[in-house]
Amino acid sequence: MIIDGDGLYLVAGLALLLGAVLPRLLARYAVSAPIAFLGAGLLLGFAVDRTHLSPIAQPTLTKHLAALTVIVALMGVGLAIDRPISLLTWAVTWRLLFIAMPAGIAALAGVGWLLGLAPATALLIAAVLAPTDPVLASDVQVEGPTTGEDAELDEDDEVRFALTSEAGLNDGMAAPFVYLAVFIATKNLSGWQWVAWDVIGKSLIGTAIGFGAGWLLGRMTFSAPARSLRLSESREPILALALTVGVYGLTQVLHGYGFIAVFVAALTLRSVESKHEFHGELHDFIGELEHILTWGILLLLGAAVTAGLLKPLTLSGAAVGVLLVFVVRPLFGWLSLLRSGLRRSERWATATFGVRGVSSVYYLAAVGASFRADLPWLWATLGFTVILSVLVHGIASTPVMRFLERRR
Repeated sequence: MIIDGDGLYLVAGLALLLGAVLPRLLARYAVSAPIAFLGAGLLLGFAVDRTHLSPIAQPTLTKHLAALTVIVALMGVGLAIDRPISLLTWAVTWRLLFIAMPAGIAALAGVGWLLGLAPATALLIAAVLAPTDPVLASDVQVEGPTTGEDAELDEDDEVRFALTSEAGLNDGMAAPFVYLAVFIATKNLSGWQWVAWDVIGKSLIGTAIGFGAGWLLGRMTFSAPARSLRLSESREPILALALTVGVYGLTQVLHGYGFIAVFVAALTLRSVESKHEFHGELHDFIGELEHILTWGILLLLGAAVTAGLLKPLTLSGAAVGVLLVFVVRPLFGWLSLLRSGLRRSERWATATFGVRGVSSVYYLAAVGASFRADLPWLWATLGFTVILSVLVHGIASTPVMRFLERRR
């Protein structure tokens, strides 16, 4: 039976119920909730009208839904990190961002070119798949903000901190490479303009807006002249959502990178009265919203697969996904962390758990119109890689992180 109309409310209700129960049921097993939701999405595809489920048919809806999911996750990640940002204490993060990610993009683009892809298409699929995901990687990230008067505000798990902070920043830092692929395809921008504007200019705009908005809301929340005016006294966690959407929207309107702005704003807000319990309340609210949006994205991805998303997948597309998950990310991640102070097991875990997901969906939906001839192949390759990553990393994350905790 095909469900449509009011029947979708039933499907949505069952999905939310499933989302509330699954994490607890799967806590003891090597099966993450994202795997279960992908499976549920595959089944959902047989029960609903699949005509409009394809991201190719609905690029605008896909783009905005994915963007909302990512920025909510970025706000949660920024609020969860205890460690103040600095060149020294974030050294592992900078290695992953400025060595592993560009090197991985170059290597994967080179593989695509050797497999017969056009240079712009090869660079695009490499750049789109570059960011590690703040949405689907919760099993290998820090659990949340440490608050209270006696709180020790530092991460004692370097692997979780590295993966969390990396995911917070590389969603935005992948954007210049995505747009470089578009410029190569359309031939409408010179190299120096790309460096000056897309690499430096937009990043600075995002950073400045994020810092300013986070500082301003921090003052309003904790340092207003009158206690009755302090937002922390109102206990309204909806403020976190207002900051998330507002900062992203303002940055995008001003042509900056909204993903960078949201993460920086969250870090800046967290740095003000960092031990205050209100940060925990904001994080809990954002976490619940993030889970709901994530469930929806995974259900729709599974349903799109049922509708034929993977039909255009070729051996070259499958090779790109397999090489990224098993070779490119682990290899360049491990090389970037040499002499970082991490133990060998920690280096391998940090290098391996680069989960791919919703941010990749956003970028392809945003720029796919410039690659119409290759769009079905691009979506099939992306879908295959995300599913492979969710399965491999979802199964491996629990036992590997438990092993590292026992050794520690």
